[in-house]
Amino acid sequence: MQQKIKILECIRQGKIGGGESHLLSLVENLNRQRYEPVVLSFTDGPMVKRLEEMAVKTHVIHTEKPFDVRKWRQVKRFLRKEGVKLVHAHGTRACSNVLWAARSLKIPVIYTIHGWSFHRDQHPVVQRMRIMGERYLTANAQVNIAVSESNRASGKERIPALDAVVVNNGINRQKFTPERKLSDIRGELGILQEEKLVLFIARFTAHKQPITLIRAFAEAVKVQPELRLLMVGDGDQKEEALALVQELQLGDRIIFQSFRQDVPDVLGASDIFVLPSLWEGLPIGLLEAMAMGKAVIATKVDGTVEVLQHRENGIMIEPGKVDALKDALLELGRDEALRNNFGRKALETVEKRFNAVHMTREIENIYEKLLNGGSPS
Repeated sequence: MQQKIKILECIRQGKIGGGESHLLSLVENLNRQRYEPVVLSFTDGPMVKRLEEMAVKTHVIHTEKPFDVRKWRQVKRFLRKEGVKLVHAHGTRACSNVLWAARSLKIPVIYTIHGWSFHRDQHPVVQRMRIMGERYLTANAQVNIAVSESNRASGKERIPALDAVVVNNGINRQKFTPERKLSDIRGELGILQEEKLVLFIARFTAHKQPITLIRAFAEAVKVQPELRLLMVGDGDQKEEALALVQELQLGDRIIFQSFRQDVPDVLGASDIFVLPSLWEGLPIGLLEAMAMGKAVIATKVDGTVEVLQHRENGIMIEPGKVDALKDALLELGRDEALRNNFGRKALETVEKRFNAVHMTREIENIYEKLLNGGSPS
């Protein structure tokens, strides 16, 4: 019997986000006859528990910093102990904290870029340092994977020597389907059936723009009082968001929840999904909502433009525009036929182009070429 090849899937955190959902889908669909996945996370959280339920060996070495040299030898000991043959790092923090250890042990590294750590709105000094860091990581990984063509293009703008292959994110269609039996989330949270539920599921960080959404919703609900907003997630802007809701006296119209494991059920309860980000690689949360047949509003950024066609399978707006987001909420809130049409087209988009099984087979092909000493391109 052929011995399984140990692949380290490395992620920055144990909370659920886009990169973490990607890793879960990858591990769920990986060929277990050929590979044995081992996961290294740099914080604990619900994802770790989910992996343990899947009988996937998962280890936590705690750090919330990129390039944390204090942890590198500990990572090296872990890689050597586990007998890892290939390292797949998901995101900047993960790659920066596993790369030295893997290189010192002559283990090939794959770096999947779930959105770059540098952005146009950063202070020039911070941006320059982030670009330097990404240039180092991409130059020293054996393979770089961009999750969208625009993700690769935005990297090459700042790193001209970047060599990356594109593998689109994929969604587990057994888990994310409107045909499955769903829990009564509206009943649980006291949301009336006649209310139009707007949903935000993301980290409460500046780049996901929860504050912009709250301000837009505050204006929209003055016109359509039947609108309700559910915001699911945690992050450094959550306290600011809670304070703003209190200031605007919206406490009875906006519900806050921490990250939940029953995302398909939450999506199923919604009428409109909103992702008002300033940037994205290829947003998994958006794809999950589309897979559930939901009408979506998202900003015209990076990978999102490869998923949405404006007014064909959703609505796209410019980032940071409160009035544009308000108008989109009002239009979808009052037009059930339009919501249904966008939702149907969104579901078709995911079925055709963003399947987790296909994504996994593409990544396995990269694994095999690396393990056999070849080039993935």
